[in-house]
Amino acid sequence: MTDQSIQSVKRALNILSILSRHPEGLGVTEIAGKLDVAKSTAFRLLFTLQEEGYVQKDQQTDQYRLGLRLLQLGNEVAKSLDLRRVAHPHLKKLVELTGETTHLAIYDKGEIVYIDKIESNATIRMYSQIGLRAPAHCTGLGKAILSCLPEEEIDRLIATKGLRKYTENTLVTRETLLEALRKAREDGYAFDEEEHELGVRCAAAPIFNHEGKVVAGLSIAGPTTRLSKEKTRAFGPLVKQIALDVSRELGYE
Repeated sequence: MTDQSIQSVKRALNILSILSRHPEGLGVTEIAGKLDVAKSTAFRLLFTLQEEGYVQKDQQTDQYRLGLRLLQLGNEVAKSLDLRRVAHPHLKKLVELTGETTHLAIYDKGEIVYIDKIESNATIRMYSQIGLRAPAHCTGLGKAILSCLPEEEIDRLIATKGLRKYTENTLVTRETLLEALRKAREDGYAFDEEEHELGVRCAAAPIFNHEGKVVAGLSIAGPTTRLSKEKTRAFGPLVKQIALDVSRELGYE
């Protein structure tokens, strides 16, 4: 990203900040003055923000206000925070029961995003971090969530992200991925058998909201030196039960 692009992003964010302090709205001249930029520059930024729904223009007064897109984003953030609040005690319980690291993640455009994590007390720990992204097709969390989504979403993932090979165990064809998702859907949990990272296994299950829609997934993960294939598979029903407990707190029946 160029310096000019970074400057444009900062100015656009400043516009949103300015408008948040003026709910009655401001005209382009006033906004340009507060930004200390030319009126034409302010207009271009406002036009782009308006096109994306982040600001709206009153056609009667020509004044700009914050747009509904921000309300939508705010609702998504609020839902994520509420999900974390509900799930966190269950993640702690799962760590106590298994001795392994637990994760909470949501799905976003072919990837999972970690939104919470509780570390194992064991010497060897997982390298993962809240806010980081990982591919959905080769992670336990990703497959658990994907197993509850329509096949059209799987095809969209393949078309946009592809099925990149990370290890010799990565599922890199549509057929093998769909078969793994079918099995995960039947069982209610999914596994990562060193598919994303060698030396790491994972068991994961989906979380549902009050509408019965998948909204996240939780998992346990650890090094293969502690998590044998058999042990990981034995943890599947437990992870499923904990995920169901979270779902019920979210209103799922």
